[in-house]
Amino acid sequence: MQIIDTHTHLYLKQFNDDVDKVIARSINSGIDKFIFPAIDSSHMKQMHFLQKKYPSNIHLMSGLHPVYVKENYKQELDLVVQNLDNHNYVAIGEIGIDLYWDKTFLKQQQEAFEFQIRLAISNDLPIVIHCREGFDEIFEILDAEKCTKLRGVFHCFTGTLDQANRAIRLGFKLGIGGVVTFKNGGLDKFINQIDLQHLVLETDAPYLSPVPFRGKRNESSYITYVLSKLSELYEISEIEIAKATTKNAIKIFNL
Repeated sequence: MQIIDTHTHLYLKQFNDDVDKVIARSINSGIDKFIFPAIDSSHMKQMHFLQKKYPSNIHLMSGLHPVYVKENYKQELDLVVQNLDNHNYVAIGEIGIDLYWDKTFLKQQQEAFEFQIRLAISNDLPIVIHCREGFDEIFEILDAEKCTKLRGVFHCFTGTLDQANRAIRLGFKLGIGGVVTFKNGGLDKFINQIDLQHLVLETDAPYLSPVPFRGKRNESSYITYVLSKLSELYEISEIEIAKATTKNAIKIFNL
């Protein structure tokens, strides 16, 4: 049973002391591929270090996270472009709109999102969208930038059934992680109404640990708890869930 963690930050400081053990645990659990989303330029060195250490297991994205869109965002975007010229990436991400923490740079977030969407289209790459309290703003931009090449994943999807279907109509998969195991997460109320062809699995490690690890550091091996919950909700085997979502991930990221 092959499983792909389509969104994991194993390069962050939370894993400095035991990243090799974390990766080994994951591989032993059947998770043999990890896709690292970018945050900003300060993390690229460690991302590339781990990718070189595990070349058959780790794949990278390039991009500027909306929370890190600040006064210097244009310089950061220049580095995203340079990275695409110098390395192989499987997606542009994570990009989008985040209005939970700070709305000061909303205009700049929108500009950065639009720029990176066009960058993905010109490079024929999928995008991975970070959306927190910004569905209206994101859909407005996606509708304006509509293109047959535009595709990707709504990372850590936490929207409604209507928003899920709207994202799917625009050509996107839904990234399903630990939130589906939360008692009041909401996803468990409708996710089984979404065909499996539209889902990929993720952890967002070290964040959003699934039950029973909620509140503790997340890691890629915990994706098995997401798999188990989806198996319960869809009333089919974990093997069927893994097979479908892995096929989706391979296709969307061209692995």
